[in-house]
Order: sequence, then C-alpha cells, then structure tokens
Amino acid sequence: MSDPMAVSRKLVAVFAADVEGYSRLMGADEVGTLKELTERRTILDKLIGDHRGRIANTAGDSVLAEFGSAVDAVQCAVDAQAALAKANAGIPSDKQINFRIGVHIGDVMLRAGDLFGDGVNIAARLQTLATPGAVCISGATFDQVRKVMPMTFVELGAQQVKNIQEPIRAYLVDGTKELREVAARIPDFDSLPPLPDKPSIAVLPFQNMSDDPEQDHFADGVVEDIITALSRFKWLFVIARNSSFAFKGKAVDVKDVGRRLGVRYVLEGSVRKAASKVRITCQLIDALTGAHLWADRFDGSLDNFFDLQDQVASGVVGAIDPKILTAEMMRVKRKTPSHLNAYDCFLRASDHIYSWTDESTEEALRLLYQAIELDKEYAQAYGFASYCYIWRWTVGRMRDGDLEEARRLSRAAIRFGMDDGFSLAWGGSTLAFFASNGEELKEGASIVDKALMLNPNLARSWNLSGWVRLFLGEPDLAIAHLQQAMRLSPLDLAFHAMEAAMAHAHLSAGRYDEAVAWAERAIRDQPNQGDALAAMVVAHAGAGRLEKARDATRRLLQIRPHKRISNYFLPHQTAEGRAFIGDLLRKAGLPE
Repeated sequence: MSDPMAVSRKLVAVFAADVEGYSRLMGADEVGTLKELTERRTILDKLIGDHRGRIANTAGDSVLAEFGSAVDAVQCAVDAQAALAKANAGIPSDKQINFRIGVHIGDVMLRAGDLFGDGVNIAARLQTLATPGAVCISGATFDQVRKVMPMTFVELGAQQVKNIQEPIRAYLVDGTKELREVAARIPDFDSLPPLPDKPSIAVLPFQNMSDDPEQDHFADGVVEDIITALSRFKWLFVIARNSSFAFKGKAVDVKDVGRRLGVRYVLEGSVRKAASKVRITCQLIDALTGAHLWADRFDGSLDNFFDLQDQVASGVVGAIDPKILTAEMMRVKRKTPSHLNAYDCFLRASDHIYSWTDESTEEALRLLYQAIELDKEYAQAYGFASYCYIWRWTVGRMRDGDLEEARRLSRAAIRFGMDDGFSLAWGGSTLAFFASNGEELKEGASIVDKALMLNPNLARSWNLSGWVRLFLGEPDLAIAHLQQAMRLSPLDLAFHAMEAAMAHAHLSAGRYDEAVAWAERAIRDQPNQGDALAAMVVAHAGAGRLEKARDATRRLLQIRPHKRISNYFLPHQTAEGRAFIGDLLRKAGLPE
C-alpha cells in the first residue's frame, strides 16, 4: 500500500556517507571521537551546502543528502574527501575518522523531509563498497558525469548488493591530487589464510597498455594463461584467476594482497599490444617484505605469443626458486589453439560465463562454438561448452538433442585435452553429470581425477571433483575436495557455488543443520543460488522443519519455476535415493 504522506521524486542524486569503524572508535575514546566527529561533520555539512545539496537525515555517524544534479553530488563527495583527508593529517591512523561515500542518481520518496526508496538503498550500499576516504558511484551516476568531470573513474564491475535484486555497476572516483590513493576494497575474512608449506603466488591482473581499450580481455587472457602455466608445477601453490582478479582496476598494497590471499609472492605486470607485436613486462615481489625479487620484459610477435607466455612463466618459477635455474629451467607447456581468433573467442566466452546469467551463458556457448569452428581440436572450448549444457539443465532450458550434444562435447574435451587439467575437469564432470549409468559415472570421475593429477593447483578441478564425489555417494571426500577449492580461490566469483556444493555434501551425509548453514552462506553471497535453495528444502524437510522447508520451496520456485520432483534428479540417481529425497520434496510442497 502506498504511503499517502510520501511524495515521489524522480532522478534525485543521493549522497550517503558513513564513518568507518565508528563503534571501535567510540569504544576506545568516546569523548575524543565525538569531538573529532563534530569537527568533521562541520566540514561535510558546509560542503554539502556549498554544492547546493540538502541534508535529509543524520544518524550518529552517517549522513544522507540530496542534490539536484549528479555533478554537484560527485564534486561535493570528492571535495569532502580531500578536505577530510587534510583534517586527518598528523593523527595516528587508528584514531582517524574516515568517511566512505556513495552516490547514486535515481527515484526516491520524500516524507517529512527524509528520503526513502531504492535510490537511497543503492547509495547506502555503494558506500559500503568504498574504502575509508573513498567515493563509490553507481553506473547511472557515472553515465551522467563521465564526460563533464575531469576525474579518473575505476570500474568495479557489476556488484550484487544487499536487498537490491539486480547487480549495480559501480565505479571508484579519484578526483583530485589531494585525494589520497584509494586502497583496494577486499572482502573481509573472519581469519586470514596462513601461508602454505610450499612456495605460493598470486598473479594480479596485468594492465592493458594498448591504445584500444577493447583489448582489455587480451591482457586478462595473458594473466590467466600464466596462472594456468604456473599451476602445472606441483610444488607451487597458485591462487586461482577468479580470486586474483578481485583486485582488477584497484590500487593495491602488495603486502595486503599477500596477507589476504595467503601467499608469499605476487606477480604484477602489463601488456602492450600493437599491430602484430606484443610486449609483456612483469615483476615479482616478496609480499612479506615488499622487496622486488625479479623483473623482466618479453618482446615478441603474435606468431609466437604462446611461447612468450611460457617464457614469462618460466622466469617467474626461476625467481621463486633459483635452484630451478641451476638444475635446468622447466619449460611450461600447454596445448594451445591453432588460431589467435579462436583464443580470442574463448576469452570472450569466459567473460560471459563468469556473469552467471541465462543470457550470458547462451552468448558464451555461441562464442565457444565459434572457437571450435576455428580450431577443431580446441579442448578447453569443448570443455567449457559442455558446462553450458549443465547450466541449461539446471535452469530448465534443455532442448531436444541437448543431452547427446553435451556428451559429445565432453568426449571431445577429453579426447583433445588429455594433457590439460582444465579440459579434463570440465569434460569429465559433464560426463559424470549426464551419465546414463554407473559405469559412465565412474568413467567421468576417473577423468576428473586425472585432471587433479595434471594440475593440482586449479581450483575449478577441485570444485568439480567435489560435485562428482557427491554423485558417487562420497560426501566426506567431496567436502575435502571443496575445501581445497576454496583455499586455492578464496575470492572466487563462483564461491557461492562451492558453498552450495558443501551444503549438498553435508545433506548427503545426513548432517541437516550443517547443510542449512552452508546453504544460507551461499544464498547470502548470491540470492539466486538455486542449488543452495534446493539443498535447504531437503535439509529442513529431513530435520522435520516442514514450515521452513515449504518457505524454501516457495523461494526455489520463484527463481527456478520449472522445478518439479519429476525433473529434480540426475540421470544416474539411484532408485533408493530418488525415493528417499522424493518423499522429502513432497513434504516440502514441491510439485510432482
């Protein structure tokens, strides 16, 4: 029901600011904090007025204001952070009062002078994406100001924020020389991962130095291939691509990267591509001390591009352990596509797959078929294409002939990728997923096992192996494999899928409360996590919590309306398993 006292206002620039660590500061020195906060608020309030803004609400450590234009709001935010940084000069870092600011332009509701609605909620969520002293704006705001404001904007990509259904494009703003360098926003962890007992490395996204900004994916591909190449060395612990790419486009402290990812070494670099020439520069840094251990430059042509990547990977290995140089440099090898255009298609398809939507997955499949057309033996393309059919089955979009095509693609990935862990992991897991009988399931599992032997540092292989072990009825082994995947890639874009798999593993072991806990974590990370909701339905029903099971069923059917008991099970599910789970699903209210 609409609020008769509220007034709708269209396209208002909403400015939300909040103090980082307010409770901690108050607990340490309440009187001093209140005094300093009052001084900072005086600065902030004056600047809001100077930029033609209106303060709508204040609550202790937060400020909510509205502006008639996005330009005024962003300029005010940038000027405020510069002024507040000056006010903090000379104050110990643990006693500084730093604001995070978010700006969004959108529709709001006005009631008794205060602002409400999604426009306010988005601005408030954006400020949580910023680090202390930083400004984060929405894509709608960026579109309004990017051509008229002389500032640098760093794209953070689409962000899933709390209580907002659709992902929000977000950008960090670096507006003035006085504004201090913004540190990367990194997800908080209850505890930082310890250093492993062998050399460990994270390869950060390389900077694209080419004139064409569209070649950004080219630089990303260089990094991903170096990560894959390094991962072939069994003695080296390599952080997965999805975690290291959480730092893309952000100013980072290498020591902090090392602490957050649990690694000793960090590789940075850049790629410059012009015409048929390419130059790769990189440097290896000891994340514990900040010391530069090695740096080099590699020049070559696109004709030997993949050999160039092998040289970079070999150089990094030699820098980590000089004994490798004296014994004999190990040259990294992997099967590569015959044509760069096919590789380019694969990179673009990967970007779409990481978006985790129906539309992006279909576009990825189109690009992967294009890559296969260009290179008939492109094992990785076959493997990723086979995964797209798993997605289709999961969301209820399988068509006539899709099951046979998924098996064909998985067999091709295995045939052409016998020396490549990526291809075997996806090919074997798809074969197991769509297995028509127990023997085919075991065959898929053995292929995934071979992928783990070829490349024990590839998080995706451990993740997929966890699912396959579930199919085999080995939940505890599945949990061990999923834990390894999470450790290798703690910032993975698909971390919610690993959590969902953990929920199903505990469910398979009859640990209903643990299954619900993991499902809830997955849903917090990705509200539309259908696999997690499916596990929650069965776990609540199995524990006798039928009302909660039915509530979870209603949520599941909202995002997976095709779900029925009749299409719930994989082809290789045993009759005993179907009967047991089917009974729980009926109690939970899932339609037949």
